[in-house]
Amino acid sequence: MKKSEGFIKKIITRAIHRNNTVFRFPFSVFCLVFLFLVFSSLLFAETQDKDSSRYVNLVRIDGPIGPISARIIMNAIEASVEDSAEALVIELNTPGGLDEPMRTIIKEILNSDVPVIVYVSPSGSRAASAGVFITLSAHIAAMAPGTNIGAAHPVSIAGQIDSTMIEKITNDAAAYIKSIATKRGRNAKWAEKAVRESISETEYDALKLNIIDLVAGNIRELLDKCDGRKVLTSSGERVLRTKGIEVKRIEIDWRDRILEVISNPNIAYVLYTLGMLGLFFEFSNPGSIIPGVVGAICLILAFFAFQTLPINYAGLLLMILALLFFLAEIKVTSYGILTIGGVISMLLGSLMLFESPLPYLRASLGIILTVVVATALFFIFAVGMGLKAQRKKTTTGEKGMVGLKGIAKSILDPEGHVFVHGEIWQAIADQKIEEGEKIRVVGVEDLTLKVTKLNPKDA
Repeated sequence: MKKSEGFIKKIITRAIHRNNTVFRFPFSVFCLVFLFLVFSSLLFAETQDKDSSRYVNLVRIDGPIGPISARIIMNAIEASVEDSAEALVIELNTPGGLDEPMRTIIKEILNSDVPVIVYVSPSGSRAASAGVFITLSAHIAAMAPGTNIGAAHPVSIAGQIDSTMIEKITNDAAAYIKSIATKRGRNAKWAEKAVRESISETEYDALKLNIIDLVAGNIRELLDKCDGRKVLTSSGERVLRTKGIEVKRIEIDWRDRILEVISNPNIAYVLYTLGMLGLFFEFSNPGSIIPGVVGAICLILAFFAFQTLPINYAGLLLMILALLFFLAEIKVTSYGILTIGGVISMLLGSLMLFESPLPYLRASLGIILTVVVATALFFIFAVGMGLKAQRKKTTTGEKGMVGLKGIAKSILDPEGHVFVHGEIWQAIADQKIEEGEKIRVVGVEDLTLKVTKLNPKDA
């Protein structure tokens, strides 16, 4: 570009210094106009390239708010800042979640250099409990038609707590949500009521009450409506230019996906049960290796999930006791008593394992009953087969020979040879037995069979 500019200036200089005054003026004007057009086209092309590189990031949070979802949002904000994205859209659908991860998310949003748009979507979604706090903290809060927001009253994940403590928690949550709403210029009175009275609103009522900024049917409409809005980030005021902008979805890392899945109480419960059964099979059959390896991995993953779940340690101990009962059944002949105790212990422990009034923080009853019944049937079958084997007549070794019938291959007086079980044995009889007569084995001593003459009616 610099070479072209120098060449054009050289032409203009020569044109101005020509002696022919009639030619000088038109040619000079033409060169100036040409130069203006070149500069304009280059500037326009640069602007177009800059606009084409602009985009917004999109990340979806669908489920309870926990440590994993907090990390996903933190990583998305960090990536958006590094990439100089125009904005970050958090597509949200949550029934609520844990307090600490929620506060971590809000702190990141309030101190973000990139504008954050929280969009409660798609239709049928909700922003309840912790979701209300997160939505109100956004630079722009939006909802899709057919969604709702509210019911932010704090609930203890560990069950019942005394009235004084719940009052303290409620007052703290009310003050926190009021400060967030005030900072973003939203309805602080409604926000306090959402905490104290658990009120909820539809998307259009929320828009009228200044709880959210806009209602949009889809991402494209949302970004078009956000275009030209002024937001205040930690680095200063910014004007959003999002009309027709490209949307880049931030894919959740495979590790976060795995951790998010195993944090589900149902998955954590199944992993814990599989871990116990794996160790049981390893201890009952030492050296099989695979059950022990799989069981150890499942237990470690289960204990990771237990960090974010309200675990009742009495229930956990009962499930460990069930495993000990099952292991003892292998070593001790209890005729099924230890198995019955193990099944009862496992059932009670499973029902007590997750102690929370929130359905998304405890294992479903259907999963618990399925696992307990399947485990009980297996051990009942195993114990039944063991008892049956104990009652069954011995078929191998010396004891297995007793009671077998055969034929005398020579005269036994008292010693001789007999044919039993397809083999010829040395035998000693309690009476004289002629060759060809049928005999029965009554004992074994030093590879010599003790036999007796078989009565004709028994033959």
